Amino acid sequence: MTVIPEPLNLYMNGLRAHDIAMITASFSEETVFTTPVRTMKMAETLDFLTALYTGFPDWHYDNDPPEFCEDITWRVNWRQGGTHSQALALPGFPVVEATNKTVIIPEHFFYYRVTDEALIEVRPDPVPGGAPRGIFEQIGVELPPL
Repeated sequence: MTVIPEPLNLYMNGLRAHDIAMITASFSEETVFTTPVRTMKMAETLDFLTALYTGFPDWHYDNDPPEFCEDITWRVNWRQGGTHSQALALPGFPVVEATNKTVIIPEHFFYYRVTDEALIEVRPDPVPGGAPRGIFEQIGVELPPL
């Protein structure tokens, strides 16, 4: 059995706890979050998660055990969602006032490039309605930023 790298464990626990400090500790300064639309650097990723947890205080995660893929890449099958009960305020974008809509993201894989020291890339599978874009689509944002 392959041992899950500590930065990946730290990141996953940070997500479930909405603990931005824990998530930050799992990253390096070069960490990127890559979507088909754009690549976010560490600070942008942390800003997104902070806004998400503020706008969706009940945001929750469930996952299958991480699987080793190759080289330094792991994948995790996530299920996630929550209720948009507070304003969603992403820096640089218009505030989306609470819609009270429940968002359920389709189950899909996120891929992680991770060393013993840090997570260096997060890349979700580009599935219709997947995170992060699907969050915005489900609350009615016409041109999702991610």
